[in-house]
Amino acid sequence: MKIEKVKFERLKMPLLSPFQTSFATETDREFILVSVYGDGHVGYAECVAMDAPVYNEETIDTAIHIAEQFIIPKVLEKDIETPDDFSKEFAWMRRNNMAKSGIESAIWDLYSKQKGISLAQALGGEKEEIEVGVSIGIQPTVEDLLNTVEKYLAEGYKKIKIKIKPGFDVERVKAVRDRFGYDVPLMADANSAYTLDDIDLLKQLDQYKLIMIEQPLAHDDIIDHATLQRQMETPICLDESIHSVEDARKAIELGACKIINIKIGRVGGLAEAKKLHDLCQSYGVPVWCGGMLESGVGRAHNIAIASLANFTIPGDTSASKKYWAEDITEPEVVLSKPGIVSVPTSPGIGYEVRQEVVDKYLLSSKVYTR
Repeated sequence: MKIEKVKFERLKMPLLSPFQTSFATETDREFILVSVYGDGHVGYAECVAMDAPVYNEETIDTAIHIAEQFIIPKVLEKDIETPDDFSKEFAWMRRNNMAKSGIESAIWDLYSKQKGISLAQALGGEKEEIEVGVSIGIQPTVEDLLNTVEKYLAEGYKKIKIKIKPGFDVERVKAVRDRFGYDVPLMADANSAYTLDDIDLLKQLDQYKLIMIEQPLAHDDIIDHATLQRQMETPICLDESIHSVEDARKAIELGACKIINIKIGRVGGLAEAKKLHDLCQSYGVPVWCGGMLESGVGRAHNIAIASLANFTIPGDTSASKKYWAEDITEPEVVLSKPGIVSVPTSPGIGYEVRQEVVDKYLLSSKVYTR
């Protein structure tokens, strides 16, 4: 497999509405569209690093630097047989997972297209369709939250995730339960907003029968999460703490979580995401696919990985129209049925890139060749 060219296009797309978490409010999404060329095909992926190091230590600029200095030169000089060879080639590299993932995922798309199979098939996916949920940022008022939940329930989403932070937590969860009842699959995502000093407050959430609470404690912690899980009935899901298969193994064996959120960019690519899925399956720990406010290209990769068997909880891969006035893919990601997205069967990610839309939001572009 010969990579002849790599292209980075830096885009900035406005969100339809602000998306607030415990650590930031986003009004637009800046990211890198990665294209790799070989044998008459183009593989696409998205580097999901943010423009500031608020989710993890990476930024768009650091990802570009690492890719230019260490990854792209090797990719262009050395042929590989399969995408797994990429992972082996860069096993020495510490972290910088989003920089690695952007290129590795594009190579997976290219490989699948060269083989004439879907990305889901290349990964070993078994599902023809996946259930999806929706992630709701922190809303200005309780009534705004309830109206937003009502809207997405009407669209049939199979899981409602609400962002929480101190002062915007128990009251918000209670309000959703009071309005919509306990049959709604509901979870809360704290994005590391709490400490063990908040145990009594967090334990109040047990009465609301949440599917899970996601990453309540520090972004790099598994020890305190184990302490918290022993005192809570609500399953803890880890997100930011899990960067590799080894992180997941240790967290599971320590009892730090009962569920794991797999994000392709956070763990360094599709190969590691698949290995993490397999490990969790062997422990009987369910997984689901989280989101990073991706464009249609990143969503396509999420759909493919979520076709694996142990992705038993609806992920965050909602329809494009939730975030974008227009997406960069044709077709856009849509619900094929209420709360359901079909897994593409055509070669690669199953979506085409709309270059005219890419050009509309383009900040900069750079091409790397042999």
